[in-house]
Amino acid sequence: MTSSTRADRLVPAAIILFSLVPVLGGALRLGELGGGAEITPDNARFFASPVPVVVHAVTVSVYCLLGAFQFAPGLRRRRPGWHRAAGRLLVLCGLLGALSGLWMTVFYPKPADVGALLTGVRLVFGTAWVVFIALGFAAIRRRDVTAHRAWMIRGFAIGLGAGTQAVVLGSWIAAFGPLDQLSKAVLMLASWLVNLAVAERLVRRQARPRTGLLMGEKR
Repeated sequence: MTSSTRADRLVPAAIILFSLVPVLGGALRLGELGGGAEITPDNARFFASPVPVVVHAVTVSVYCLLGAFQFAPGLRRRRPGWHRAAGRLLVLCGLLGALSGLWMTVFYPKPADVGALLTGVRLVFGTAWVVFIALGFAAIRRRDVTAHRAWMIRGFAIGLGAGTQAVVLGSWIAAFGPLDQLSKAVLMLASWLVNLAVAERLVRRQARPRTGLLMGEKR
């Protein structure tokens, strides 16, 4: 098995596995809304205005699960048409996921464990998600594949933040107990920063061979 074949299998599988908690959480929320669950203080805002949370749950799930296969290099080479078609759908899902998340952040009533700091963090990263996708789309329109790939990886890192947050927040609760406003905000911020750090490392690693080749050609 070549390294490309291993990457085609292992990388998408790892991303999908990492996405399962938020995807299942979104599915449970949709089931709750569709099944007429009891309205409580924790879910009343979703029943009062269900469209944003439905859009967010569906588009982010598609974004994470379908986006995982964009990290399979062999698949991209063998099926360039599929890569482009999936990419267009991912741009749409990413933008809808980000914008619906921003809408909920601004207009939904805040739970007791969500303060001004977490609200600000969500607004910053939600906006960055939109900007990164837009920059990635603009780059491929001008045929700058390197910049397109870099911005899309950064955007995907933000979109996958819920997976990291589920692991980090769940581990904290298991070790130290319930979260307050400050600890929840700090841990969610840390989760997004970790994802972006990993994305930046991947971007730089992918750019390194290309840079070396260009330098060799100049010699």
